[in-house]
Amino acid sequence: MSLTTKRTLDAPGEMELAKLHSPSETSWRRLLWYILAGSRGGVNRGRIINLLRVEPHNINQLADALDVHYRVAEHHIRALEKNNLITPAGEHYGKLYFLSQEMEAHLGLFDEVWKKIQPSNREVKK
Repeated sequence: MSLTTKRTLDAPGEMELAKLHSPSETSWRRLLWYILAGSRGGVNRGRIINLLRVEPHNINQLADALDVHYRVAEHHIRALEKNNLITPAGEHYGKLYFLSQEMEAHLGLFDEVWKKIQPSNREVKK
């Protein structure tokens, strides 16, 4: 990922360096805002990403850690998988979920977005 800079006039006579993001980075930033802030379920999706960055989980483990019904966890997993943020391994109930390689490459962007929208009073159960 390469960032380029350009000089822009901020006020008369002042120059400021502005960061220009690569198209891929911009697309990922938009996707993460959509997934995490675009619906009420975004908080649970962010919590799932944080759990999976530590270790793989199946849906039942995620539901327990998030303190939500199995179907709720399954719904969020489908949304994350559909948007290529996570990948499955295995079949049926033993299926484990991992962060996708693309998501791992953009964890810095996730952290930026998550920091801005993260609820301060909710914690993931260990």
